Amino acid sequence: MKDKFFNYIHELQDTITSKLEAIDGKATFQEDIWKRPEGGGGRTRVIQNGNVFEKGGVNISGVHGKLPDSMQAYFGVEDADFFACGLSLVLHPKNPMVPTVHANWRYFEMYNKNGEIVDQWFGGGQDLTPYYLFEEDGRHFHNVCKSVCDKHSLEFYPKYKKRCDEYFYNSHRSEARGIGGLFFDYCKKSESMAMQNWYDFVTDVGDSFLEAYVPIVEKRKELDYSKEQRNWQEIRRGRYVEFNLVHDKGTLFGLKTNGRIESILMSLPPHVQWVYDHHPAEGSEEEKLIKVLQEPKNWI
Repeated sequence: MKDKFFNYIHELQDTITSKLEAIDGKATFQEDIWKRPEGGGGRTRVIQNGNVFEKGGVNISGVHGKLPDSMQAYFGVEDADFFACGLSLVLHPKNPMVPTVHANWRYFEMYNKNGEIVDQWFGGGQDLTPYYLFEEDGRHFHNVCKSVCDKHSLEFYPKYKKRCDEYFYNSHRSEARGIGGLFFDYCKKSESMAMQNWYDFVTDVGDSFLEAYVPIVEKRKELDYSKEQRNWQEIRRGRYVEFNLVHDKGTLFGLKTNGRIESILMSLPPHVQWVYDHHPAEGSEEEKLIKVLQEPKNWI
């Protein structure tokens, strides 16, 4: 299973980066191949200063070795080894009318001292972080998410949409990072879902990413915007940074397993602001966004 999924994310990375370069029309992805001293490595691709994308990364990795003590304590195991692979992407567009997007799809195995698999699971999802709220964009993104979920179970979309709303939440701000999408983790073998079934589901979600995001980019990338709207985008990016550095499990896992720092922190935007005690004007488009972030919305 691990080889099959690792091959899949290699192909998906090529598909996504090729499409994004075509949309941008100027910038191309810089590729870095890196190795982890303890075992494994990855292929980082970063795009910067483009016509559309100010900064973005589409990264894959496959790492293995002894599970760090902190992670062994977390999982309640001793003397365990692990293998983890996945694709992680974040795109920060230049135009504040185009939302930031995040997605990842991953697979994990844990082994005992005899090298036998004692646990394995899939995880991942995709979510949207707008700076200005176009409700039709939210409906489009969530409809794609629901469509792919419904192919596998009618329970998946409401379940994983709710988990996304709960996970991508800045509890210290009492607001969501964005307008959600899907989040699933620890997807293990059960009576109703074999590991092959989970593989089919996760890869279908991965294949749906461009369908969910690209039409929104194409629709919004040429819209006019003001300096004030750009400032608002940078202030909201500050909230994005706060989530990634304070709450995000993927960031913390990468740091605790001696992952490549540049790849882990590629999700951080290049231009960001923290303005003391900032509040949007009453009745403004900025306030409209905040109200939605304070109370999860049903988009379908």
